[in-house]
Amino acid sequence: MKAIAFRKHGGPEVLELMELPTPQPRAKEVRVKVKAVALNHLDLWVCQGWPGLKLELPHVLGSDVAGVIDAVGAEVVDLPLGTEVLVNPGLSCGVCAKCLAGDDVLCRRYQIIGEDVAGGYAEFVCVPRQNILLKPKRLSFEEAACLPLTFLTAWHMLFARAQLKAGETVLIHAAGSGVGSAAVQLAKLAGATVIATASTPVKLDKAKALGADHLINYAEVDFLEEVKKLTSRKLVDVVFEHVGASTWDKSIACLPKGGRLVTCGATTGHDVRIDLRTLFFKSISLLGSTMGSKSELFQVLELVEQGRLLPVLDRVLPLERAAEAHGLLADRKTFGNVVLTP
Repeated sequence: MKAIAFRKHGGPEVLELMELPTPQPRAKEVRVKVKAVALNHLDLWVCQGWPGLKLELPHVLGSDVAGVIDAVGAEVVDLPLGTEVLVNPGLSCGVCAKCLAGDDVLCRRYQIIGEDVAGGYAEFVCVPRQNILLKPKRLSFEEAACLPLTFLTAWHMLFARAQLKAGETVLIHAAGSGVGSAAVQLAKLAGATVIATASTPVKLDKAKALGADHLINYAEVDFLEEVKKLTSRKLVDVVFEHVGASTWDKSIACLPKGGRLVTCGATTGHDVRIDLRTLFFKSISLLGSTMGSKSELFQVLELVEQGRLLPVLDRVLPLERAAEAHGLLADRKTFGNVVLTP
């Protein structure tokens, strides 16, 4: 099969178009013929690599896959060939206490398709049956591919971890990113007041169209000072953080007593500090979050089917232009998701 993969870690330049063996589904797996795969910052990080990351090379990236069932394993009896589907990127053992309690993200064997195992930058990908959901009928394959990782991550951050409630105020950083644009919609749907940051007027206009109540151009103004003005110095109940080092200190300062900061990423760096006196005196909560449970994605898709949540598709490129797509994402030249089609 045709695939984009890398033989060594690095930037977009290490991505190669190559022919790889077509995967064969095991007994409890299905093979998906990929129609669309969305990019995430996770793809950039895996491509670059980090200490301790061990992959079988060449490695195929791509967590967010939409396509059709092409083949099934011997024990899969409920999915006809040709069924239009969406792939949940989170893999877990399915039998431990955490998995059975619905906390599969806490499974000791948790992995992510495209990060730990081969992903969807290819014509075909094999995944466990339990990771298959029906594609929302109202969406194209390209639109559907924008949903899983970004909306699942944002949902888990806001509701499972930060416990966002109606009437609260949330600061969402980098609203132009896939996870940021998803968070704006989810927070607004929950009845929160949304303050969104972005680096250009165009991105801010798009964030407003998704439901943001207040807009901050962090490239032109100090977002902490703007938050103080917008809230009459009451600050925000929740900070939705995934930028990292460049925003960390001021994000902490945006929290009042009892405030919560939830984070899923470190795009601008992971080495941050906090004054412990601030932590205990203000009784603030710092919450880490990765992906979300399989059941949460069902809730997301139900809202999508109702038209209450919308995928945010920036552009569609052919699979062969994956390196270009990586560059666009790294340079923050997109709003929402870039999608590749084989």
